[in-house]
This record gives sequence, structure tokens and C-alpha cells, in this order.
Amino acid sequence: MEVKIGVRSVHRELVVETDLSAEELEEELRKALAVDKGVFSLTDAKGRRVIVPVASLGFVEIGEDETRPVGFGGTL
Repeated sequence: MEVKIGVRSVHRELVVETDLSAEELEEELRKALAVDKGVFSLTDAKGRRVIVPVASLGFVEIGEDETRPVGFGGTL
């Protein structure tokens, strides 16, 4: 699943591909926002970790949880 994270005062957004579901991501974000001076931590599909202080979060966009078809095949 693709997650876009906007950081305040930064012109580019962070794009992270993760194996978490939308519900798991939302729960992790809620936990991070509930802690005073907390951080939002996310591990991508390759095992790299992204850590953003919640005070710096501008937005978090969670992509769709559906699988997309691969290839040129279609239904007849």
C-alpha cells in the first residue's frame, strides 16, 4: 500500500510503500498523535524505517487497499 506523508515546511512529500493495511496504518497514526511530542514511525516494504515527529506532520494520505491486475489480459 502506498502512503504519502506531507511534512511541514518541506516542498516534497514522502512516499512509502508498506505491507500494512489501511486500518493498521490508521491505528499507528492515532497512537502517534495521542502522545505528546510523539513520532509517527513507518517501516516500508524493503525494511527501511521512516520516522517523522507528529508536530511536523502536514498530512498522511493512505492509498487504496485493493490489488491491481497485472498484464494485458482482459475478460472477454
